[in-house]
Amino acid sequence: MVTRSESAAATRSALVRAASELLDEGGPEAVTLRAVGARAGVSRGAPYGHFEDKAHLLAELAVDAWSSLADTVERLRADEDATARVRLERAVLALIGVARSRPHVYALMFAAPADDPVSARAAERLQDQFLTLVADVVGEAQARGRGALVMAGAHGIAGLELSGHLAREKWGVGVDDLVRMLVEGLRPSAPAPGTDG
Repeated sequence: MVTRSESAAATRSALVRAASELLDEGGPEAVTLRAVGARAGVSRGAPYGHFEDKAHLLAELAVDAWSSLADTVERLRADEDATARVRLERAVLALIGVARSRPHVYALMFAAPADDPVSARAAERLQDQFLTLVADVVGEAQARGRGALVMAGAHGIAGLELSGHLAREKWGVGVDDLVRMLVEGLRPSAPAPGTDG
């Protein structure tokens, strides 16, 4: 027999899945609580029992996307057969892959307020994974600055590709080339004279 909490969890899961499908199909405008409930096949009032409003539901989708990508990057980090640079390249390409395959989700991830505690924790988990990968390449002391550079570069590459401004014919390079150059350009710098490093 299904308990009340199991039933509620199944309904919430169906609602999130329906919202995700609607987002992929038509962007945030397509995601209304009424449309989500209809897609999930639940009563009209069911979505309101799980989400305060549309913004709350969209925030959950962003958190799910951050978490899913963090899981992917964590698996990539565990690949001991790949070099540190290759692992970092693959992680950057995974981030760009979200933009390519689910542009509305990707936009939602970066539109979520950074001061929302749940969104911030989910984003931070992914950022920590990237920092570890960057530290494997340049060392702990330089990981934060270089990590910010990698994230900004990945986001820029994704944005240029999505907008159509990254044509290989114009630039002579594609996304994979740019990611490789971005990671190859990461070099530990020598400590400034008179410092311990």
